[in-house]
Amino acid sequence: MPRKRFSPEEIIRKSREAEALISQGQTMALVCRSLEVTDQTYYRWRQKYGGMKLDQAKRLKVLEGENKRLKKVVADLSLK
Repeated sequence: MPRKRFSPEEIIRKSREAEALISQGQTMALVCRSLEVTDQTYYRWRQKYGGMKLDQAKRLKVLEGENKRLKKVVADLSLK
C-alpha cells in the first residue's frame, strides 16, 4: 500500500473534522476510517499539531526546514 503524505494544512483540517465527529458521538475507529488514517497516525498528528492554527503549522514547517539546513551546515563545518 503506498504511503500518503499529508501537508500540515490537511492534517489540521482532518484533525478538526475528527474532533467534530467525536463530539457527535462517533467512535474513534469510525472517525479514523472516515479520515482514511490509522488510529496511530491520528494520535501522532494530535500530539504534534494538536491545538495549532493553520499559520502556526506553516511557521513550524518553515522552522523545521531552517533547523535541518543549519544542522547540515554545522555538520559540514565540523568535517572540515
